[in-house]
Amino acid sequence: MKRKFKPSTIYLAIVFVILYAPIFYLMYYSFNSGGKMYAFDRFTWEWYGELFADTRLLIIVLNTIIIALLSAAISTIIGTIGAIAVWYVKQNKMKNLLLSLNNILIVSPDVVIGASFLILFTFIGLQLGFTSVLLAHIAFSVPIVVIMVLPKLQEMSPSLIAAAKDLGANNYHILTKVILPYITPGIFAGFFMALTYSLDDFAVTFFVTGNGFSTLSVEIYSMARQGVSLTINALSTILFLFTVLLVIGYYFISKRTNANGRMFGLGARK
Repeated sequence: MKRKFKPSTIYLAIVFVILYAPIFYLMYYSFNSGGKMYAFDRFTWEWYGELFADTRLLIIVLNTIIIALLSAAISTIIGTIGAIAVWYVKQNKMKNLLLSLNNILIVSPDVVIGASFLILFTFIGLQLGFTSVLLAHIAFSVPIVVIMVLPKLQEMSPSLIAAAKDLGANNYHILTKVILPYITPGIFAGFFMALTYSLDDFAVTFFVTGNGFSTLSVEIYSMARQGVSLTINALSTILFLFTVLLVIGYYFISKRTNANGRMFGLGARK
């Protein structure tokens, strides 16, 4: 009996082809010795050699990674605290208001956010560079962490906290021994989402970066405006593979923390 493909499966396959075909096309020609995005000549590592020989570009890569890690770590801390604060609010109107204010920052156009930060930093006299980019990345990452952590808090049974209180736990122990272990998968998810958003961001960074400091997204845009160079392809390929590694790492960490969470939940019920 022949297996019939469902329309939804065909549609999903088409969507994935549309999304990934340009990426694989770009990756394929990063190995083209002809130096063009057509007429593949022969396989070469030349463009990757040029990429790693460019000291300035390597510094920009380091800047991007530092900004991403710092902004993800700080925004994860702030976002987790914010999610717990929203979760503790008892009035539905106030809670919905806080969530709406949080979600507005997510759906707002990056151009608006970038321009707003540019005006703010100019007004307070903050020099555009590392600090301005870091603050901007933290600001747009915090709402993402909040919406990643909050669902884990909402699915947590109130009986866990009640049981901890009955056993004599104070607020600090409830936070560190009950709440944080339970929402760890959401915290990891928020961190990785903030990390990828920071690595990927262009619009906001373009507004708040200054002379002498740049990130990969802004640098790739500048390189592309000067003309087609397969060094861009090589750099984009490495970025894509790095992102894939992040996703795989997050999958295994999430799987492990979920397993630990289920064990924690069973132990609590016992």
